[in-house]
Amino acid sequence: MTSSANDLSQQLHALGSAETAAILQRFFKTGPGEYGAGDRFLGIKVPVLRALARQHRHAGLEAVSGLLVSPFHEERLFALLLLMQFYRTADPTDQSAAYALYLNHTAHINNWDLVDISAPHIVGRHLENQPRDRLYELAESDSLWERRIAIIATFHFIRLNQFDDTLRLATQLCDDRHDLMQKAVGWMLREVGKRDLAAEETFLLPRQLTLPRTLLRYAIERFPEPRRQQYLRGEAI
Repeated sequence: MTSSANDLSQQLHALGSAETAAILQRFFKTGPGEYGAGDRFLGIKVPVLRALARQHRHAGLEAVSGLLVSPFHEERLFALLLLMQFYRTADPTDQSAAYALYLNHTAHINNWDLVDISAPHIVGRHLENQPRDRLYELAESDSLWERRIAIIATFHFIRLNQFDDTLRLATQLCDDRHDLMQKAVGWMLREVGKRDLAAEETFLLPRQLTLPRTLLRYAIERFPEPRRQQYLRGEAI
């Protein structure tokens, strides 16, 4: 690590709790064969990390890149919080550098919370007024986390009432067998439906009998109960 990253790492280690770390390691499925296998935790809760990130909002990309390769989950999360703050106030050149840093470190953005907290604010925001081909490349990746980045990044577009990329990526990813991808796609479809129910149902209706059950349940979670039951029985048409 750089000296700045090392100083921040020491502060983070001082905030850790072995008891909390044990809880987090179970919650984030770090056992052999699980999706977070081998990840290590210091035992720091997210509000504490957010508060510390605000104190160090001027930390630069060098510190971020040093922390982002840490074996400790909270250091990587902290790095992403710093990167999000950096991006919000950066000029276009530095925003491009932050975006590139993010995509060059996807191997370390390797759990659902790391993806979900950062992808809309860095990848989605950066591509708001740019071609979005990179999302479709990520959606083809062998990496679960890159595929999740692709769909979750579109949350930024959804908030702008732009649904096309979410729906196109959902089409590309709806047969993904991983539970975490089914949940992610279903969640983004649900967010579309909160703003435009017709757009969501246009996607769901032709696929209601073939969509993975987890994806479908997430997508229709906010539907009125009679309509939800129609979908679950395959009778929504």
